[in-house]
Amino acid sequence: MSSHSSAEWGLILASARGLMRMAGVASLATLECGTGAPYASLITAATETDGSPIMLISKLAWHTRNLEADDRASILFSAQAGGDDPLNLGRVSLMGRAERTSEPRARARFLARHPSAALYADFADFSFWRLKVERAHYVGGFGRITTLEGGDVLLGPAAARAWDADVDSAIEAVNSAHAELVARLAPAGASAQPHPWRVAACDPDGCEIAAGDYSHRLAFPAPISAPAELSAALFELFRRAA
Repeated sequence: MSSHSSAEWGLILASARGLMRMAGVASLATLECGTGAPYASLITAATETDGSPIMLISKLAWHTRNLEADDRASILFSAQAGGDDPLNLGRVSLMGRAERTSEPRARARFLARHPSAALYADFADFSFWRLKVERAHYVGGFGRITTLEGGDVLLGPAAARAWDADVDSAIEAVNSAHAELVARLAPAGASAQPHPWRVAACDPDGCEIAAGDYSHRLAFPAPISAPAELSAALFELFRRAA
């Protein structure tokens, strides 16, 4: 925890994981096959329940060939730039080793974040990969820098397993009982979709709502401890928006 108080440390962890959850696009750094030179590329990304980044990449891409030769990688997530100096915005770099994954949960969470990727997710040259996070470098703004271990920035394995055991039924219940509420939480200008809005995925930090090929991430005001709290968190989001 270094020199940070418990409250400061909790805020740093929540902010770092929030950046990872919200950013659907990230920069991937790999080591070029054959030369070992650094190579940076753009990817679409999502996160597993514990926060581990997931990507869907083609074996035709340079970064995939690089990972097949050397699995060391880094992914940079950053806050969306507005009128502020981009260097004053939060960002987090994750370092670790990448591995292919065929777990249905990883696939479902990625496609909940990027519904249009379902068009090519099953192509023979595409596969899902996760980054096994070993360290993280968090910058909360100018001069606010913290190094985190992978076990700090991610949820614990037991907590993630317990969450995954109950989350599907909680999502089904919310979509059945509170469809109108979910539609009202859609972003301005995107509410009139030909498909009904629904909760597509959920983790302790927030959820994805989707309508057809459109997806939107909602961050909870505070992390929730169990999927049973999903409906209450959505009502709180609506109350604050109203």
